[in-house]
Amino acid sequence: VQLQASGGGLAQAGGSLRLSCAASGSIFSINRMGWYRQAPGKQRELVAVSTSSGSTNYADSVKGRFTISSANAKNTVYLQMNSLKPEDIAVYYCNAEVQRSRWGNKSDYWGQGTLVTVSS
Repeated sequence: VQLQASGGGLAQAGGSLRLSCAASGSIFSINRMGWYRQAPGKQRELVAVSTSSGSTNYADSVKGRFTISSANAKNTVYLQMNSLKPEDIAVYYCNAEVQRSRWGNKSDYWGQGTLVTVSS
């Protein structure tokens, strides 16, 4: 299973960026997909997650500014980031819990990370 993330880059404070992450490979089902981020010198933290049942969860720091959505048929998840702040600067990682076969176990997979930079 591979997760291909894209969409990072440079935005001005108050601006927007949209991240995309597409999962490919041997996939029976995806139970959840989401985004984590790691700022310099800090631990990786959850940003937002979307489950196959349709529920979503956000870090308090991004609530009201970021929106996670998914295209289940495409095994793709998006993160719309609005009202960006300098404190959003980080490498953003896509994550997915994938079941590769009907009777298989669920495993976590990570994308390669995409850098988001916000200029003040």
